[in-house]
Amino acid sequence: MSDLSKLTIAGARDALRKGDMTSVELTEACLSAIDGADGLNAFVHKTPEIARDRAAAADARIKAGDAPAMCGIPIGIKDLFCTEGVASQAASRILEGFQPQYESAVSQNLIDAGAVMLGKLNMDEFAMGSSNETSVYGNAVNPWRRRDDKAALTPGGSSGGSAAAVAADLCLAATGTDTGGSIRQPAAFTGITGIKPTYGRCSRWGTIAFASSLDQAGPMTKDVRDAAIMLGAMCSHDPRDSTSVDLAVPDFEAALSGDIRGKTIGIPKEYHMEGIPEEIEALWSQGKDMLRDAGAKIVDISLPHTKYALAAYYVIAPAEASSNLARYDGVRYGHRATLGSGDGITEMYEKTRAEGFGAEVQRRVMIGTYVLSAGFYDAYYNRARRVRTLIKQDFDDVFAQGVDAVLTPATPSAAFGLGEMKSADPVQMYLNDVFTVTVNLAGLPGISVPAGLDHQGLPLGLQLIGRPWEEADLLNTAYALETAAGFVAKPVKWW
Repeated sequence: MSDLSKLTIAGARDALRKGDMTSVELTEACLSAIDGADGLNAFVHKTPEIARDRAAAADARIKAGDAPAMCGIPIGIKDLFCTEGVASQAASRILEGFQPQYESAVSQNLIDAGAVMLGKLNMDEFAMGSSNETSVYGNAVNPWRRRDDKAALTPGGSSGGSAAAVAADLCLAATGTDTGGSIRQPAAFTGITGIKPTYGRCSRWGTIAFASSLDQAGPMTKDVRDAAIMLGAMCSHDPRDSTSVDLAVPDFEAALSGDIRGKTIGIPKEYHMEGIPEEIEALWSQGKDMLRDAGAKIVDISLPHTKYALAAYYVIAPAEASSNLARYDGVRYGHRATLGSGDGITEMYEKTRAEGFGAEVQRRVMIGTYVLSAGFYDAYYNRARRVRTLIKQDFDDVFAQGVDAVLTPATPSAAFGLGEMKSADPVQMYLNDVFTVTVNLAGLPGISVPAGLDHQGLPLGLQLIGRPWEEADLLNTAYALETAAGFVAKPVKWW
């Protein structure tokens, strides 16, 4: 039974339909795996009773012949999604004790599809981070380790707990969110697949906001087929979210033919950045060869405003964060500081936010407030918005020239050690998003696919960027890349 948690969604779905196992058995295997993996610190709020109840309901539904693809599949939910009656803290002390009385749109869609929630997953506080080191729960730990080295590695961020849980076979899949790469970077660091769909494809309702014009939910899975299955269950039009698009959700799994003959794949020259490791360049080159051998045409392209993307992102995202996080004041819910004699409302706000927000969140709120302030709004925020428009136009021009997808590295390195990037200069950490932020700024779909190992035995990923609303085509290209790469490596269990 312990091996059941190693199944893919597709494999488990088929076994459940055949009656080879039950969802209750599969769920118990995952719960057992979770209980034995405290060293990863991936699951921070376990919900075994909810899981068992939903598994039993899923078995009844399967028996009755009313079973969508995700029915009976045990998954983890990132702590950023509000879940009814279950702690939803966004890994922040300021939301300590908050148990929403409603369900996020994405998690409700998964409940409706019959998925089984095993618990809530670790993350960077308010999704602000690239290493899962800003969490009030402590660091999530990557199940992978370097050869002959026991140093704990980051699983990436902000969806680090989701990535670690899927890579370690604690659950069959997990939800993540991606504001500047927070699905794709941790997926690359842990050897799994993660897709950020087009902005507006998944409702943001009930997902705790970081930067509202950039945030987008997506699945983190063991392979591309599973990503297609789970994405189909997560997507929907939602009138409660003004940015949710009213488009039919395709059958993403049905699109996975693996046939990409005649497709054109663009290689942006601007992503050949100074200082990029030779291993990353070599993997990128191999990826080009794999897609060419599969029948795609490889062309060089230019995305000239890429060099401004990171700077624009780290103006826009903190600006939106400073606005979104203003609601946490200690009055309505969450943490409230103990007040001294004579303290008024202003002192209560200040003390509550000082105690409740971690250092990285405070840093970004201060940056955001600064760039939105009088005298700096035009110099920073409006200029960053104009750059964002130019970045989107770069992609529009490339797609108008017949390019179907863009191939890039997913990250500038393999997973680094916890604590290694914590220096006096936070910009070094921000550089982890260098290949991913353009996708969010342009609102495009992007997917990370594991494609190889570095010299230390750590996974490396390649990123594919697709046309807006064409996730099905993007997933099929990713499927062809996955098939050619043949990545099957798994971390050696130490936890």
